[in-house]
Amino acid sequence: MKETWRWFGPDDTVSLDNILQAGASGVVTALDHIETGQIWPIKDIDERNTLIKSAGLEWSVVESVPVHHDIKTRSGSFQNYIENYKQSIRNIGSVGISTICYNFMPILDWTRTDLSFSLPNRSQALRFDMIDFATYDVFILQRDGAAKDYSEEILAKAGDRIHDLNDEDALRLEKNIIAGLPGGEGSYDRSGLSQMLSTFDMIDRDSYQTNLHEFLESIIPVAEESGVRMAIHPDDPPFSLFGLPRVVSTADDLKSILDVFPSPSNGITFCSGSLGTRADNDLLSMVREFGANIFFVHLRNIIRQPNGSFHESEHLNGMVDMVSLVKELITQERKQNRAGKKQLIPMRPDHGHTMASELGNRNIRPGYSFCGRMKGLAELRGVSRAISGVDG
Repeated sequence: MKETWRWFGPDDTVSLDNILQAGASGVVTALDHIETGQIWPIKDIDERNTLIKSAGLEWSVVESVPVHHDIKTRSGSFQNYIENYKQSIRNIGSVGISTICYNFMPILDWTRTDLSFSLPNRSQALRFDMIDFATYDVFILQRDGAAKDYSEEILAKAGDRIHDLNDEDALRLEKNIIAGLPGGEGSYDRSGLSQMLSTFDMIDRDSYQTNLHEFLESIIPVAEESGVRMAIHPDDPPFSLFGLPRVVSTADDLKSILDVFPSPSNGITFCSGSLGTRADNDLLSMVREFGANIFFVHLRNIIRQPNGSFHESEHLNGMVDMVSLVKELITQERKQNRAGKKQLIPMRPDHGHTMASELGNRNIRPGYSFCGRMKGLAELRGVSRAISGVDG
């Protein structure tokens, strides 16, 4: 696999030199200054690509080209936004970048309730706490019908939790959930979120899945013509939030995406942390089934609880058997190479703990510390090199 690093552009606290020093050879980045729905100009793409190349690195994956809300709901100006998206694919392909990561999560991108969860070794991790989330949904946001989405046990604990929260705690929880996370596609205030949720009143899971499939039928032919591979990222977490539909959460979901438009340009970003959050997702079986269509890999580990809560653990220490997973990914990569696809799968260490001198630094993006990701990359490189050496 090709070792890459998520970079947030020239304003990132982690420099391109830092990335090179950490051991990555590729960069995963996006043009975050382009408003969602607008065309990515070739000039801007080329400038970013030249900057990365000048540092001795390669722009391996575009992560992400956000999908506009109108496309997801098939409303408003969705047809115009689809045409813009198609042109962005063409422009990205024209400068030689062959992989685009994207997602189809409704309204909110990846979601956590705690951005500085303390671990026993005194580093900090990202956490999703189902009780905290239910507390916000039912008692702070007061979403219509929210209570029916939770068990009696969770509701009872959320009822206790709301009484323990002071105003500052409640505001912090709200900010963590809806104010936007690094790499996300936007942020909301409480009234804005409620308004956006109302746009899904008539969209159930089946219709939302149809919207995704119709989007793929529009863009995948353009991706083929442009020499670009589209790699959809799983839902994070892979279950419904705020009553919204999730359609990229299970093996069946991924199969439907690949089956609706079979193409060498229609594929998956395999995120072990997102998919691993569901105990019923068999990650090794999924890699074996979808190996030919895995175009990008996020490696992250988690420790989950029965009620849906989880936190992000060390890369080699969690409920995901990371060594076996890396071995299976390398096996699939070699199988594809033997079939004539001479291309390494880009992999990046997904998220990292905040530790050492970065603790307490408010400029550090949650999940995107330098030290934590460098530690993860070093561990994953070691596993990968050891497996490659043993297996020849």
